[in-house]
Amino acid sequence: MTDTVVIALIRFRPEAERIAAFLNAEYHEYTPDIFSEVFESSERIVALMSMGIVVRKIAPLIRDKWTDPAVVVVSPDLRYAIPLLGGHHGANELAKKLSALGLQPVITTATESAGRDSVEAIAQRSGCEIVNRASTRQVNAAMLDADVPVHAVQSPGIIIAGPGVSVLLKSGEYTVGVGCRKGVKKEEVIDAVRSALAESGISPEDVLVYATTVKKIAESGLVDAVTALSGNLIFLDDDTINAQAGISPSGATRLGLRGVAEPCALAIARRRELVMKKKVYGRVTVAIAR
Repeated sequence: MTDTVVIALIRFRPEAERIAAFLNAEYHEYTPDIFSEVFESSERIVALMSMGIVVRKIAPLIRDKWTDPAVVVVSPDLRYAIPLLGGHHGANELAKKLSALGLQPVITTATESAGRDSVEAIAQRSGCEIVNRASTRQVNAAMLDADVPVHAVQSPGIIIAGPGVSVLLKSGEYTVGVGCRKGVKKEEVIDAVRSALAESGISPEDVLVYATTVKKIAESGLVDAVTALSGNLIFLDDDTINAQAGISPSGATRLGLRGVAEPCALAIARRRELVMKKKVYGRVTVAIAR
């Protein structure tokens, strides 16, 4: 199954098939239900039709700019490629790629239309994921007015960042939330994490980041374990943790938290889906999300 689909009215099928061949995509004839059928399973959608049709069909399907597919509308006269959804998340790039077929990209995102970079574009070029996604609004706004410095920190390292700093990490599909007892040993954490990943069929290389509560910032066993796993560990504040929904009851309420492992994994996951609910391994609790 390709990650890109091209949808067109039957009268535009030859043109749509040419676009599909260029993108190595699948062609789908337009039907009233076709957008709802492909929306969640596709990463990119090219629609060769009136923009009004596309807007009406995708409006009920839109959930989150971080998970929705990139949608580009191609005008029926094959003159314009217009990113409609997910400009910073693949649609701008897709529209520019279609210029090779003679289409003119119509870019409307503020940073790109001003000839400036964006956090999302930098992340994509560097093969990274944005951990604190809410930061992009503030950082992208700053990029409109001036060059924003990009600092690369080599491992081992520690970053203390405010809300107006976007944190990018090398790409990975999964996030691992870790809770532990006071004084936990490095080996205990390593064994627990490796067991959880193995039970879930996940390779350590597929982990984007490990997360725990800021209350564990002094736990050297936890910090050293994540370093030994070649991972990145971030510490989340109480408000971020307590804002997460759909988590299991936890004894962390005595610390003023709704939980640790599950909410920490969910808070930084792209899809906000738990793939392994919290599981206790001795003095360590692990949960995995994506």
